[in-house]
Amino acid sequence: MSQRVVIDPVTRIEGHAKISVFLDDDGQVSDAKFHVVEFRGFEKFCEGRPFGEMPGITARICGICPISHILASAKTGDDIFGVQIPPTAEKLRRMMNLGQITQSHALSFFHLSSPDFLLGWDSDPAKRNVFGLIQANPDLARAGIRLRQFGQEVIELLGGRKIHPAWAVPGGVREPLSRENHKYMLDRLPKERETILMTLGLFKNMLDGLKEEVENFGSFRSLYLGLVTRDGAQWEHHDGDLRVVDADGNVLVDALDPRRFNEIIGEAVEPHSYLKSPYYKPMGYPQGMYRVGPLARLNVCTSIGTPLADAELAEFRARGSNGIVQSSFMYHYARLIEILAALERINILLLDPEILSTRVRVHGSVNKLRGVGVSEAPRGTLFHDYEVDENGLIKKANLIIATGNNNIAMNRTVKQIAQHWIKDVPMNGKPQIKEGFLNRVEAGIRCYDPCLSCSTHAVGQMPMHVTMYDAAGNVVDEKVRN
Repeated sequence: MSQRVVIDPVTRIEGHAKISVFLDDDGQVSDAKFHVVEFRGFEKFCEGRPFGEMPGITARICGICPISHILASAKTGDDIFGVQIPPTAEKLRRMMNLGQITQSHALSFFHLSSPDFLLGWDSDPAKRNVFGLIQANPDLARAGIRLRQFGQEVIELLGGRKIHPAWAVPGGVREPLSRENHKYMLDRLPKERETILMTLGLFKNMLDGLKEEVENFGSFRSLYLGLVTRDGAQWEHHDGDLRVVDADGNVLVDALDPRRFNEIIGEAVEPHSYLKSPYYKPMGYPQGMYRVGPLARLNVCTSIGTPLADAELAEFRARGSNGIVQSSFMYHYARLIEILAALERINILLLDPEILSTRVRVHGSVNKLRGVGVSEAPRGTLFHDYEVDENGLIKKANLIIATGNNNIAMNRTVKQIAQHWIKDVPMNGKPQIKEGFLNRVEAGIRCYDPCLSCSTHAVGQMPMHVTMYDAAGNVVDEKVRN
């Protein structure tokens, strides 16, 4: 007689989801599912809107990563205009995206994930949060706050506000960078570099004590997809071409124009979730599972192109096989390297003589009836695909969100964790589902830092209701955490 364990809600992620774990007749895990249980319908209610409004509309998809949608949408508008934006506008957009990567990765690592491996998987959930981290390691907590603050300040100094800035538009950006804000960012960078290098050292020292998590938190073979530069296939975050590599480092797709993404990416849906399941078309569904985001970006690139981050990349890849790191737990490590890369790249942009130019926008009209904009959000490759009429009104919008790209892998990760930590559950007595297991299943999802809808996430303890059912739907056991 099979049983089912439900973890609802999953905490310390952006959005609402639950996890079901299915047990077979012998009390062993047979399957696990990650359910995204909210529906928002952005693709549908964007229909009929002018495409120039889309950056502001789609930014509201998420309060944590609105910049990612603003930039991808603005790039889609560039494509519909059929224009090449001014060089300074392109560099300023890049700078804002680097600020977004910095602030989002800092939030994920320091606030949402580090309490697990710094305070202990089995520690009191009421204290296993950012406030507990402040008490246990105030220096690290302050470092995280500073790094996130700097990333937010980069966004604010460019766009006028930290969340939903009406700045990037089809054709470029609305305002140039001021000399005062330019100096402020340059002055802050040395301290932020010192902070991230300290954090990298701390995390690398901890990895030897986290071998079980590294081996079981989504450690499996898959494909990896991300943007790379058109010249040299270096780490890219805002433009470039699509690249796909396999688990052995073989390049399956190289130098693909992102506007042709639908030649290699298909979209499937499952009845248990509102989150789409994109897959690599040549392998079919679900065999064409791929991962995106920090781990994938470091696996697909040839180098990062900045000295400090390249040194860290070499050490990171030495922990993998054939230069490919497979464990999803290593997303945390990859985020720290990307913060360092972002800070180095911001410094390079600030030293560029063109960065203070006031030529930051071109104007145009509808020259194409379909536009595609692709950018790297902190969580992975983000696709905006719009069809418009002759007046520029949206006829169809298709959004492939970074978290959706990881959907098949997240389900596989939950199953792997459950199979390792749930064993021999009694079929005729009270099952022993411990807090440490519940947190590990959630932590497996947090490796991907999923952004399910908007900025909703938990600070502190959230209620969790875990129910185990038999095959007939009868409740065998319940665990409630208030």
